[in-house]
Order: sequence, then structure tokens, then C-alpha cells
Amino acid sequence: MATAKPKKKNPRLASGRKRVRQDIKLNAANTSLRSKYRTAVKNVEKAVAAGDKDKAKEAFAKAQSIVDTVADKGIFHKNKASRDKSRLSAKVKALALATLAPAKAA
Repeated sequence: MATAKPKKKNPRLASGRKRVRQDIKLNAANTSLRSKYRTAVKNVEKAVAAGDKDKAKEAFAKAQSIVDTVADKGIFHKNKASRDKSRLSAKVKALALATLAPAKAA
């Protein structure tokens, strides 16, 4: 059987208790933003996998905004955000080029 986490003691000082309250709020906000970030990235990747160029471009535009927000708030490093945007952009661009190539061949 798995052992339960040891229960943390409550801080005695008022400043410590306040810090705990703030940490809970910040943790919830950061978790929400991290989830929103992952969802946005998945939506772009799903649209690319489905081959839907318009949907992929639309999802990428929304994802860019979310990725920038997450980086500005310091949840992810700005270089990670930039790298992820670059990779998503390359996927969307490759999809657009792939849809143009058969049209040129015909």
C-alpha cells in the first residue's frame, strides 16, 4: 500500500499563514494557465494532423497569444515559449506547403 504524504504543520506566524494562502492561489492560477497552454498546443497539433490548414492557422494564432502570456508570467521560460512557437509555426507552414504542392502538380 502507498504511504500517505506526511501532514504539513501550520505556520505559527501570521506572515507564514498569509504566505500559505497566497501560494495556494498562485498555484491554482499557474496550474490553470499551464493547462490552457497545453490545450492550445494540442489543438494546433490535432489540426495539423487532420490536415485542416484553416483550422491549424486559427488555432496557431490563439496559441501564440497564450504561449506569450504564459512566458510573460514566468510559468515557462521565454526561450521555451519561443521554441514551442517556432516548432508549431513550422508545422503549420509545412501543412500549408503540403496542400499547395498537389495543387501545383495537377
